[in-house]
Amino acid sequence: MSTRPSFGKLGATVRLAAVLCWIPSALAVLGQDADAKLDAFYRHYLETHFTQEPLAATQLGEHRFDAELEDVSAKSRATWDTLTRETLRNLPKSVEYSQLTRAGQIDFEILKHDLETSLWLGANTRPYEDDPRVYGGYISDSVYSLFAQSTLPKEENVRHALARMAKIPAIIDEAQRTLRHPPKSILETAIRQNRGAIAFYEGELVELIGASPQLPAVKAAAAPIAAKLKEYQKFLEGPLMAQANGDWRLGRKRFAKKLELVLDAGLTADQVLADAETEYQRVTRELAVVARQLWSRYFPRQAVPADDAPGRHQLISQVIAAVSREHGAPDALVTDARATVDRIKTFIRDHDILRLPEPDRCQVIEMPEFKRGNSLAYMESAPPLEPAASSLYAVSPPPADWSPERVRSFLEEYNQHMLQVLTIHEAYPGHYVQLEYSNRSRSLIRRILQSGAFVEGWAVYTEQMMLDQGYGDGDLRIRLMQLKFYLRAVVNALLDHRMHCTAMTDDEALKLLTEGAFQSEGEARLKIIRAKQSSTQLSTYFVGRMAHYRLRQQVQHELGDQFDLGRYHEAVISHGSVPTKYLPELVRDRLRQPR
Repeated sequence: MSTRPSFGKLGATVRLAAVLCWIPSALAVLGQDADAKLDAFYRHYLETHFTQEPLAATQLGEHRFDAELEDVSAKSRATWDTLTRETLRNLPKSVEYSQLTRAGQIDFEILKHDLETSLWLGANTRPYEDDPRVYGGYISDSVYSLFAQSTLPKEENVRHALARMAKIPAIIDEAQRTLRHPPKSILETAIRQNRGAIAFYEGELVELIGASPQLPAVKAAAAPIAAKLKEYQKFLEGPLMAQANGDWRLGRKRFAKKLELVLDAGLTADQVLADAETEYQRVTRELAVVARQLWSRYFPRQAVPADDAPGRHQLISQVIAAVSREHGAPDALVTDARATVDRIKTFIRDHDILRLPEPDRCQVIEMPEFKRGNSLAYMESAPPLEPAASSLYAVSPPPADWSPERVRSFLEEYNQHMLQVLTIHEAYPGHYVQLEYSNRSRSLIRRILQSGAFVEGWAVYTEQMMLDQGYGDGDLRIRLMQLKFYLRAVVNALLDHRMHCTAMTDDEALKLLTEGAFQSEGEARLKIIRAKQSSTQLSTYFVGRMAHYRLRQQVQHELGDQFDLGRYHEAVISHGSVPTKYLPELVRDRLRQPR
């Protein structure tokens, strides 16, 4: 009799278990292989894209193309579209979607959507023919960006700048050949920015570079550019202004499609509008509650206005006006912004809002003149391909040629309380912190293809969250400004929709902003210009904020006492700046893992 054991059914069970254990690991290997193919596919696309559009490479932190500059002729731009079409067509042939990990599938979908959006925008908008601001990026940003954030040695950046500067006259020539019938409001902004470009080449560039043995060559190269830009200024103000009769309105159909593509949030334009109208009523009521508590501080001998619609509007308007008068001097705006940073960062650490990036690479700077025109501040984050570079929180002081009344209005809009909310939004824990986290993503696709709704929505979400957690020690003046700032985001979406989908006039828009959102007239007029120039972008703040806010409520309800705010925030921003529609599954998956 054989003494070998007979396994029978037990042996079959063991073998089946071994097979079942092998399947997940084999699938994981297949998924990793497919993910690697997707990454290689995208890198190959980027190589060609950067060759065609060197400025895009520089802006993303890839410096091999810093000495080059785009050929922006119609023939060259056609090759850009060809590359996009071919990449979209080859994507499913080169990468098998079903074999990707779930993370890889999301990357695949993000890339596919970005390519489709680029093609739609190319077919339905004409920026090179209608928007002279486009050329300003090549004229000024192409050189400025080499010194503002690049981590390369300065003298290497100077050599690259000299090479680029030699190509700028061709950009100006192409602009004059191509521009035809821009909308007047867009042209007026381009004219102001071109004046800034002239000043940049006449002196600011030399100051930016500082001491360098190549400085004489820079001065020699900059002088003819400044002269050519002055001639270009005459073209902008003369012949082009005479034919500046283009229509900036997208119209209902194109606006709806663009919003769907650009926001990629799973919402229609009508849904966004309805949501914003409801939220407008809620936030206005909250403003009235806070204003009523502040009334006696500023108007101790006056009765609170009646509790009806006109009375509440009077209440909010008068209290906002009183609080807004608490502002700094015009030449101290940048210094005042810097002063807000330390106390905000201390609060974030002490209350475990999230873990702040180390080292801190955020610099508060005065906004370059050629970038001014639409907003007080912006965040220029470290490029995704050069994450060790500085991030720039740029603040714009009032221009020297503004009247005293306009300067006063500007400073009241950005008073000492609003400035704290602005720093929360732009830097801590808003844009700077979130984009630093984004730059750590393992996915190249997610680092580069960022969702505007996610980015802007996160920044708006943090404003209320910080105050809810106790920032400002319950100072109702800061809360009033936070609500006013958020109301601006809500009204941005209303303005965006109504200006492009209806016949809303500038006067009607001004009334919505000044009376409906309690903005100063100067700020409101700038916002109207911006709405004409950046269709659908103004909706990203509100749509993104609502997505972040609603997800927070859902997850907090699900976890109950186990909910940890700092852990939650890190789970939200640890995946890159993904479209908000992916957040629910990504955040819940991340929360199953250790912090």
